[in-house]
Amino acid sequence: MKKHLSAFIFSLAIIVASALLGNAFINRHQKSGTIDVTGLGQQNFSSDLVVWEGNFSRENVNIQNAYADLEKDRKAVLEYLVSKGIPESQIIFNAINTNPVYDQNYSSSGNYMGQTFKGYQLNQSLQIESKDIDKVDQVSREITELLLQGVRFYSQPPRYYYTQLESLKIEMISKATEDARLRAEKIAENSGASLGKLISANMGIFQITGQNSTEDYSWGGTFNTSSKEKTASITMRLSYAVR
Repeated sequence: MKKHLSAFIFSLAIIVASALLGNAFINRHQKSGTIDVTGLGQQNFSSDLVVWEGNFSRENVNIQNAYADLEKDRKAVLEYLVSKGIPESQIIFNAINTNPVYDQNYSSSGNYMGQTFKGYQLNQSLQIESKDIDKVDQVSREITELLLQGVRFYSQPPRYYYTQLESLKIEMISKATEDARLRAEKIAENSGASLGKLISANMGIFQITGQNSTEDYSWGGTFNTSSKEKTASITMRLSYAVR
């Protein structure tokens, strides 16, 4: 009886193993797995906002005289900017910074011998934020004309921004997703398979660089403010099932 039972179990094991091997042989020719692709979305655009900053300063042994001189300079700067077409409401003067100035004294042998008070340096900065980019650009280049009036004005390079970034980002995501889908379809077609459902989608870093520049992308995202004409880009990594 035991011999017949052992023979039966052995025969059943052979049948099950054969079935599994046969099924594996058949499934070997069925297409399975995933396709992972990365799509790119890019868009050129022009900045619609400019921020420009500058500062001017005065020095005097007497702090009251220094303030009076700086106030004259402030009025001269304001009159100049308004005469160039900058609305007064866009000109923001910041608080005055006051710093004592000292001469450092050294002996002929190079030993430090203390410091001598020279007076006070007063510095005031201003900021202009405007959508009239061309006008502010021109003023930032011509502001050195104030030197002829005795105003020591130092201009910073303008910074350029775009106020519709969120809408632009959505558009870039759509472009990058479509680019990735087309790549996946082409890969599936060339391999004799068909594209299945989307399994996962991961967005890359949003980058803004100057048009035709050599700026490098960064892991944290590049955000160019020195160029009026910019290029936005973003990547989308998609994973599709394959049938």
